[in-house]
Amino acid sequence: MSSQLSAEALASHLASLAPEEKHRLASGLLGEAACKQLGLMRFPPGFKLSVVIPVFNEIRWIDEVLRRVRAQPIPMEIILIDDCSTDGTREKLPSLADANTKVVFHEVNQGKGAALRTGFAHCTGTVILVQDADLEYDPADYPRLLMPILEGKADAVFGSRFVGESHRVLYFWHMVANKILTMLSNMMTNLNLTDMEVCYKVFRAEVLAGMRLKSNRFGFEPEVTAKISRAAKNCRIYEVPVSYAGRTYAEGKKIGIKDAFNALWCIFYYRFFD
Repeated sequence: MSSQLSAEALASHLASLAPEEKHRLASGLLGEAACKQLGLMRFPPGFKLSVVIPVFNEIRWIDEVLRRVRAQPIPMEIILIDDCSTDGTREKLPSLADANTKVVFHEVNQGKGAALRTGFAHCTGTVILVQDADLEYDPADYPRLLMPILEGKADAVFGSRFVGESHRVLYFWHMVANKILTMLSNMMTNLNLTDMEVCYKVFRAEVLAGMRLKSNRFGFEPEVTAKISRAAKNCRIYEVPVSYAGRTYAEGKKIGIKDAFNALWCIFYYRFFD
């Protein structure tokens, strides 16, 4: 019984520590290499992560998504942008706001890209991360996404669902379309990404500061990739594996064939005309 109480007391003590103190304690016991494997990070003074979450009709998932995001031991702010939800999400979001969570509303539905532009305008962090409002992507991947930036190696980091992490097995033709769009994007940008369409994209705030984004829907992905590639000489890009638990359409998946054709158009438009 006493050993159980001691373990509980230790766990409680560790949970109460600031991220920097956890890193100091763990690095002293385990070493820096082990800390990196465990996702224990040292943050520079003044570091803050801005997590931007576009939301449209996610009443089923939004509580759990926020719980998982807030569970990450990272100094952060969260910006939720409701894109005119009609399933009760819009009415629920104000109750989820707190000192570190801001809620912004669109009066008409505009799409993911428009919601992200609104969210970026409200960011005050030093690093900005895009998070979907469903459970397809796991915030537990934040440490590996942030590590290249924190180590001074990268200015932008893309996740990838195709380089070794676990994923839910779903639609074959979605995978084919993703690979084709990524290949065409790479041909236009001269990058060697494996997953251009991935949600998880992370940027130093200054990378986005001078970028004029225009796409309203899922064209955000090829657009931001094209514009990042133009700054590639001054913008170091990394790619890291992320896990993926895709949804079925019955579970609320929204992207469809029309968005694939729009992405194709965006790949060429933002290469040659913008």
